[in-house]
Amino acid sequence: MTSESAETTGANRRTFLKTATAAAAVPAAAVLVGGVADTAAAADTPSSGLPDYAPVPSGAVGPALNAEGYYVGQIKGNLYWITDAYYQAMFLTTREGVVLVDAPPTTGHNLLRAIEQVTRANGKPSKVTHLVYSHNHADHIGAASLFGKDVVRIAHTEARRLLRIDNDPNRPEPNVVFDDRYTLHVGGERLELAYHGPNHSPDNIFIYAPDYATLMLVDVLFPGWAPFKGLAASSDIPAWIKAHDIALDYPWQTLVGGHLGRLGVRDDATLQKQYMADLLASTRAAEADVDPTPFYEKYGPSGNSWAIFKAYLDAVAEAAAAPVVSKYISLLGAADVFTFDNATALIESLRIDFGELGPFGIRP
Repeated sequence: MTSESAETTGANRRTFLKTATAAAAVPAAAVLVGGVADTAAAADTPSSGLPDYAPVPSGAVGPALNAEGYYVGQIKGNLYWITDAYYQAMFLTTREGVVLVDAPPTTGHNLLRAIEQVTRANGKPSKVTHLVYSHNHADHIGAASLFGKDVVRIAHTEARRLLRIDNDPNRPEPNVVFDDRYTLHVGGERLELAYHGPNHSPDNIFIYAPDYATLMLVDVLFPGWAPFKGLAASSDIPAWIKAHDIALDYPWQTLVGGHLGRLGVRDDATLQKQYMADLLASTRAAEADVDPTPFYEKYGPSGNSWAIFKAYLDAVAEAAAAPVVSKYISLLGAADVFTFDNATALIESLRIDFGELGPFGIRP
C-alpha cells in the first residue's frame, strides 16, 4: 500500500467512525422524524435509494454517548460496562487492578478512557491486570493488544487453538485457559467463567458476576433488538438456540450482551426466546406451504440448479419472516431488518442440522 493510499484509508476510517458516533449519539426520535429538512437535497445524498425501515422502538435505545463516542456506567458496586452503541464490554475495578471482559475494536482507546474515568472517581487502580475473552472473534477482542504483554489473558481452551491459527497480533493468545469452569479471583472480586459447549462460536463462554447478579453472554441475546443477521452468524444454530435456556438458568438480573446500546433484563431474554419459537414455527409452516414446483419449472430446463435453490429458499424465508416481522416490529428493534436473514439461516439449519429435508428428502 502506498503512503497516499494508506493516508486515504485512514482518513476514510476516521470519517466513518466520526459519522457512526454522531449517528449513535443523536436521539432516535431526531433520526426518525424531522431529520431531513429538504427532501430535494436529500435525494442527492449517497443514502438516497437505500431501503427504509420501521422506527426503532424507544425501549431498544440505550443511553446517550459522550463527546468521545462512548457511555460508561455502573452496573452495581465495582462492576461497570461500556458501550459505543454498537458493541459492549464489561469491567471490574478491584484493589489490585481492573478485570476487563472483551476489547471491541470499535470502542478501542475509549476503553482506556472509560476505565480511567471510573477508577479516578472510585480510587481504584486503573491498570488492566486481567483480560477475559468471551470468544475468539475479532469484532469483540480485536483491541486486546492495547493492554500490553503483561496482562493475564483468560479464555476457553478452544479459543487459544483458534487464535493460534489466526495469528492476529491484535488478538494475542490467552495465557490462561480452561475446559469447563474457571473462577477468577482478583482483589476481593470474582467472576465465574463457564463453558457449556459451542453456541455462537465453538469457544463462546458464559461470564457470571454472582455478587452483582450479572451475566455477560455475547452474541446470543440482543436486548431490545432482533438477533443479528443469520442468527448472529452462529456456527452451531441448534446449540445457539439451546443457549437461551442455559442463560435463563443463571440467576442474573442484568445482562451484558456484547452488542448495541443498552443492558438487558430477564424479560429481554424471554422475549427473544419467544421470537425464536415463533420464527421456528413459522419457518416450518412455510416449508410445508411453499410448493417448489414452479422453481423447478422455471430454472430446471436451463440446468441452473442454484437458481432453483435460491428462488425456493428465498420464497420460504419471505413467507416465514412476514408474520414474525408483523408481530415483533413494535417490540424489537430492527425486526424488519434481519428476520428474513434469520429465517434463511434457520431454514438451512433445519435442513442440515435437524434433518428436516422437506422437498429435498429421500427420493421415493
